Amino acid sequence: MSERTEGSSPDIGAEIEGDVTDMTSILGDTYRGELDRETTWRGRLDQTTSWAVTVMAAILTWAFSSPDNPHYIVLVGVLAVGLFLLIESRRYRDYDVYRSRVRLIQENLLAEAIDPSGSVERRNWRTELGEDYRTPTMKITLGEAVANRLRRIYFALLVVLLLAWLFRITAFAASESPLEAASVGALSGAVVLAVVGAFYAAVVAITLWPRERKAKGEFREDEKAGEWKDDGVD
Repeated sequence: MSERTEGSSPDIGAEIEGDVTDMTSILGDTYRGELDRETTWRGRLDQTTSWAVTVMAAILTWAFSSPDNPHYIVLVGVLAVGLFLLIESRRYRDYDVYRSRVRLIQENLLAEAIDPSGSVERRNWRTELGEDYRTPTMKITLGEAVANRLRRIYFALLVVLLLAWLFRITAFAASESPLEAASVGALSGAVVLAVVGAFYAAVVAITLWPRERKAKGEFREDEKAGEWKDDGVD
């Protein structure tokens, strides 16, 4: 049994490639497996976002439930949402690995099978997919992942927290100036405002900084919506 296995191993790929039925079965199983992994990691991304929104809502509810509650609890919420951002960015990098494989198969196998008149996106897609299975690698950097999640979700959440904090140190502290109300323990309000301003300046820079997108997206934003559907069809 071992001699047969050792003798056939170097040629098993060529044998499978020569059999259309075997190759079709393997690619079909591969696609379903990668699609299941993509769906699983997509669910993990949604779970992280749900936790971030839940924690943020709980913190804001408590912060505004009484004027006696400290304002810096909102800043704790900013740190918590920032932590969820980093967690989701790491998960997004894993998600993009499986999404890239799924899109590679969709673009070059399924699309070609459905419409042979079209052109193949990548001529050497099978080589690329095989190499990625031999040596799995991340397709995007952590910086791009953070920027992506900020643009999609977390920038809006952080802006809501900033506005809530500014409202908390102004409208809820009418007897004090904003600088006095913004103080935290031994830290003066000016120092706290400077730290918060620097943090949000970095968030804006990461979000808006132009960079070449490496992530493999499903949808192309430069395409007009609704071209496939007939006019007047509900």
